[in-house]
Amino acid sequence: MLHFTPDEFERRRARLTAEMAERKLDAMMLFAQDSLYWLTGYDTFGFCFFQCLVVKADGEMRLLTRSADLRQARATSNIETIVVWRDRGGANPAIELRDIMDDMGLLGARVGVEWSTHGLTAANGKLVEEKLGAFATLIDASDLVPSLRVVKSEAEIGYAREAARLGDEAFEAMWPLVREGADEGALLHALQGDILLKGGDYPANPFILGSAEDALLCRYKSGRRALSAQDQLTVEWSGVKAQYHAPLMRTVIVGRPLMRHEELFEAGAEALKAVEGAMRPGQTFGDVFDAHARVMESHDLVRHRLAACGYSVGARFAPSWMDPQMFVSGNAEPIRPNMTLFAHMIIMDSDSGAAMCLGQTYLTTEDAPESLSRLPIELKATG
Repeated sequence: MLHFTPDEFERRRARLTAEMAERKLDAMMLFAQDSLYWLTGYDTFGFCFFQCLVVKADGEMRLLTRSADLRQARATSNIETIVVWRDRGGANPAIELRDIMDDMGLLGARVGVEWSTHGLTAANGKLVEEKLGAFATLIDASDLVPSLRVVKSEAEIGYAREAARLGDEAFEAMWPLVREGADEGALLHALQGDILLKGGDYPANPFILGSAEDALLCRYKSGRRALSAQDQLTVEWSGVKAQYHAPLMRTVIVGRPLMRHEELFEAGAEALKAVEGAMRPGQTFGDVFDAHARVMESHDLVRHRLAACGYSVGARFAPSWMDPQMFVSGNAEPIRPNMTLFAHMIIMDSDSGAAMCLGQTYLTTEDAPESLSRLPIELKATG
């Protein structure tokens, strides 16, 4: 059930241990599910409970998890040593984690920890600090694996391309249903159903779909409505293959676009083109944001744009498909070839009630980025 070859996983482990040596770390405690999947193939949502993969500088790995994930780890990963902590009243799995690390000879060691992850709640983090704070020197290394994952291998790029194809085809399956009286639930069903039907996966966060005033929202919320004869519909969705995401975003019009929609589309398309020009080696994530911001300012849209315009994407787990590297002001993260990056031009004009959003996933190259989607950048309307 592994999605990559043993050689690919071995190269990843070698990159990890090399970076650990650079940082003088004797071991890593990995809590982020994205890190576990990238390093070993381990595929689960059991990270909502306490689990940890300990990786020593020599490459030895031991997983601590619950009984519910024992077979999951055996079936989906290359991890050979799996230790189960027992569910019971007053259980403290950090004690078992300390015992594992003691058995691995890590007493007094320098250990990197992934503190910044949804795979380690604040409560569980306190348990780790209480039981391991005096056992070893704990060093925040939350950025270590994400920094390795941000540049994709050829195999990963292949999954990103497949995810993009699934996303394109899902939109094409939904579009004929967009009309007056259409239920938003039917549109979501078409998007997600088409992806699952064609071998894709569930996304790391729910698709966003909202019409009328809800077209100005950037998050999923519960509740459905039927489309009006004159309406706007914002959709953010993603094809997903082997957990790799290729998000897309559009605002489409039911009926004929208003003049304000046309103005906002012109600004969004211009900003997306500017972002493409900045998304090249030699530039930074902050430069990409600045290119977007300059266009928005030239159209007097500073109040209606966001303080970020995209982020890195890849293999991610709930609650979000966003990777940590974001297009925000001042981010010095360099653009490098073989990154998969989602750029979104989100314009929410609360004064007029008009929304206009455009988003594409790109593969960076030695020169200009390649859009992984074949959907055109156009103001799409039913009228």
